[in-house]
Amino acid sequence: MDTTLQDPLVGQVLDGRYRVDARIAVGGMATVYRAMDTRLDRVLALKVMHPTLAADVSFVERFIREAKSVARLSHPNVVGVYDQGADGAYVYLAMEYVAGCTLRDVLRERGALRPRAALDILEPVLAALGAAHRAGFVHRDMKPENVLIGDDGRVKVADFGLVRAVDTVTNTTGAVLGTVSYLAPEQIEHGTADPRVDVYACGVVLYEMLTGAKPRSGDSPAQVLYQHLNEDVPPPSATVPGLPYELDDLVAAATARTPEVRPHDAVALLARTREARAGLTDAQLDAVPPRARAEDGRDISDDRTSVIPRALAFQMPLPVNEDDDADGFHRTSRLEMPPPSGPAPRYRRSRRGPLAAVVAVLLVLGLGAGVWYINSGQFTKVPALLTQSEADARKRLADAGLDVGEVKRAYSDTDPKGTVVATDPAAGTRIRDNGKVGLTLSLGPETVKVPDVEGLPLAGARTRLKDAGLEPGMVTQEFSDAIDQGAVIRTDPAARESRRAGSAVAITVSKGAPVDVPDVTGESVDDATEELTDAGLKVEIATEQVTSEFDAGEVARQSPGADSQAAEGDTITLTVSKGPEMVEVPDVVGQNVDDAKRTLESAGFKVSEDRGLLGLFGDTVKSQSVEGGDEAPKNSTITLTIR
Repeated sequence: MDTTLQDPLVGQVLDGRYRVDARIAVGGMATVYRAMDTRLDRVLALKVMHPTLAADVSFVERFIREAKSVARLSHPNVVGVYDQGADGAYVYLAMEYVAGCTLRDVLRERGALRPRAALDILEPVLAALGAAHRAGFVHRDMKPENVLIGDDGRVKVADFGLVRAVDTVTNTTGAVLGTVSYLAPEQIEHGTADPRVDVYACGVVLYEMLTGAKPRSGDSPAQVLYQHLNEDVPPPSATVPGLPYELDDLVAAATARTPEVRPHDAVALLARTREARAGLTDAQLDAVPPRARAEDGRDISDDRTSVIPRALAFQMPLPVNEDDDADGFHRTSRLEMPPPSGPAPRYRRSRRGPLAAVVAVLLVLGLGAGVWYINSGQFTKVPALLTQSEADARKRLADAGLDVGEVKRAYSDTDPKGTVVATDPAAGTRIRDNGKVGLTLSLGPETVKVPDVEGLPLAGARTRLKDAGLEPGMVTQEFSDAIDQGAVIRTDPAARESRRAGSAVAITVSKGAPVDVPDVTGESVDDATEELTDAGLKVEIATEQVTSEFDAGEVARQSPGADSQAAEGDTITLTVSKGPEMVEVPDVVGQNVDDAKRTLESAGFKVSEDRGLLGLFGDTVKSQSVEGGDEAPKNSTITLTIR
C-alpha cells in the first residue's frame, strides 16, 4: 500500500504553484516530497517544515534567512535551492530533485566500500563543502543521509547549513544517535562550528565507507559524545585488515580531536585526499573489503561490482491513466518499500500497447531507476564527465557516439586545472545520437597579484585590495618614523606576490613616530596636563579618585605609565589622589624593639630607628615620632628612639 496517499499534503498545490505528488522521506525537522512546479513544468523536491517547528517565529526566520544565503551557492555537487515560501501553516523550501539514493542507502546495501568507491564519493563531497567554506558557509550536519547519489552517478550534498539539529544532546532517539556520531568535539564541548567541524564529519564518513560501520557506538547519545571527547577515531585498518596506511592517515588527520591539527577546511582535505589516492595502486584501490557484509547480513565479499548501484530503493510505476506521456511510457515514483517477493503484481496496460507493459515489468524487476525512456536508438544520455581530463572526456563522448561542442574554460577553487567542471547539456540528459556536448574545463584557482598599498591610508588600501580581487584582512598597528600615522607600512602577503582570488591580506598600519610618555605622578592635574599636551598627547581624567601616598589633588597614577611609548595624539588617563589613607598608630613605647617593629609594620607603617650614642646597645623603645593613638598616613615612616 502506498502510504504517501495518507499524507494530507499529497495531492495539494502549495502556494498555487507546487503540486505535491509523493512523500520521499520524513526527518526530525521536515518532510521531503517529490513535487511538480506547475509554472515551469519541472520536477523538484519540496522540503516542508513540521508544523510544530513552523510555529516558532525565530526558527522560521533563521530557516528563511539561511535558505536565501545557500541559494546563492552554485556548485555542481550541491543540491540547488530554487525557492522558499509559506502557505498557511506550511513553510517550505523548493530544491533540486535528485533521482537516486543516499550514501546511507549504499552503506546499508553494500556495507564497506572499496577504497576507490569511497574516494569517488568523498572527493565531490569535499568539493561541494570546499565551495561552501570559501563562501562562508558551514554545513554543521554532514552525514551519509545528506550525501545524495544520482542515477547519473553524480554526487551531491544536501541540507547546506539550513538548521542545526534540534535537541541533539538531550534527545535519545536513534535518529539523533546517528547525528551525534558525526559531531566534532568542539561542537559538543563549546558549541562552536567552523569549517573544521565539517572536516571532522567527513573523516567519520570516510571511516564508515571503508569499514561499513561507525567508529563510535553506544546505547545512548551521551556515550557516543563521551567517546568523541576522550577517544581518537581508530584506524580503519584495525577493522578491515589490509587497508593501506595512506587511508589510515587520511582518517586520522580529518578526525583529530584538536581542531588546529585538522586540515583547515574541505579544500585542504580534498588536496590531502587526492594526494592519498595518488599514493595507492590500482590493486589497493580496488581491493574488496574482507568479509564485507551489508546491513541485512548478506555477505557481499565476492561481489566484484565496483560501481555504485544506480538506485537502491524499489522503483514502481505510477498508475496508468489517460494522461500518460505522449510517447506511451510512464514516469516512475520512488516508494519506500522492498521489491515484491512473490509474483510480479499486475498492472493495467496502457491503451498504447505492449511497450508500456514492458517498461512496467522492467521496473518491477528492479532494473530501473528515475525516469526511463525506451526508444529506437535515436537518443542517448550524456555520460558523467565531471573531474575527468579533457582527453578522457573526449574519449567517453566518442564512445557514447557524441561529439564535443564548444570548449570553455573557467576558474575553479576545487577542481584541478584541465579537468571538466561542467557540461552542456548536463550528465544524464537525453540527447540525440551524434549530438554535441559542450565542456567547461578548469583553469585552476584564479590567482591575482597583491597590489602595492604602502603609504596609502587604510581606507584607500582596502579599496585597492578589493579592486584587485582580494579581501582586506586583520589590521595591526606599529610605530614607524618613516610612514605617516594612519598609512599602510606593509601587507602580508607582500606586494606583488601571487595569491588565490578572494584570499585575505593582513595590513600593518603606522602609528607614527613613538612618543616617550613622561612621568607626571605627584604633580598637580594642571601641571601634568600641560606637560603631556606639550609632548603631543591627549589627557583624560578618570572619574574615580584613589587614596595614595600623594596629597589630595595630585596625580596618583597614569596609564600608560611612565617610560612607555605612545603614538602622537594617544590619550593618557590620569587618576587623581584623594590623599593618603590615615591609620591609627599603635603605642609601642616600652616594648622590645623587634616586637615594636612587627606591630607597626603589621599596621601598615614603615619603621626607622634612632639609637644615638646611648642606644647602641639598647633594645627598648623609649619614644616614637607619632604618639600612640594618633593617625598617620598609611605606608608613612614611624621613627623609634631606642635606649
